[in-house]
Amino acid sequence: MSDTVRVERQNEIAVVTLNRPDTLNAVNHEMRTALIETLKGLNTDASVRALVITGAGPRAFCAGQDLAESMQYQGEEVTRWLENQHAMYQSVRDLDKACIAAFNGVATGAGYQIGLCSDLRITHPDARIGQPEIKAGLASIVGSYLMTLHLGLSQNIELSISGDLISGQRAYELGLINQLVAREKVVSRSVEMAQSLAQHGPTAMRLTKRRFRELTQPGFDAALTTAKLYQKEAYASGEPQAAMKRFFEARKK
Repeated sequence: MSDTVRVERQNEIAVVTLNRPDTLNAVNHEMRTALIETLKGLNTDASVRALVITGAGPRAFCAGQDLAESMQYQGEEVTRWLENQHAMYQSVRDLDKACIAAFNGVATGAGYQIGLCSDLRITHPDARIGQPEIKAGLASIVGSYLMTLHLGLSQNIELSISGDLISGQRAYELGLINQLVAREKVVSRSVEMAQSLAQHGPTAMRLTKRRFRELTQPGFDAALTTAKLYQKEAYASGEPQAAMKRFFEARKK
């Protein structure tokens, strides 16, 4: 198992940690594959009754897709990348057990979307959260769909076309975050909530989550299909590659 994803058991709770702190836990192919495999294994483990997903280090939950990886994609590599990315989101959605995203820091792009696929989200007031894909030359498709489940259209459009991040406090006020706690209590409070949810009957939990999945799966599937089509067009324009190159050049200055 890759060390890009770590699992710690706290009795019947599994704490899953995205573990690439030097890149703000950005998602690369290795982490994506490891997270899918990890979640599938925990979902079939009867001794696990609830999960918490968080990020390693004090700065980030997950800063989204690793741009050093995605700026290299060409042609059908874009489609394969998105299919794998979408399988990662689906592995979160497919959990039959309660799943809480502990946004211990920055949660953007793919990281934000992992959180939106979870059942509940807990963070602190100063966390930075949002959907910055457009600033990387990418269309906001899957994230904008997931936000329709939580936000009104005008708020969704603002976050999607500006790419600006908002604070944990603002995200809580908008209904994107379920609980707001002190920075140092984000993970411990998430574990407490997971322990509470773990007391419910596993069959009732599985069926309740199944129903929510049934209600949202058609829209989710449509977003994935559209994302593959639109992102190929975006890459063909050269905008993502140029935007990501500018990002790395700016970091060198």
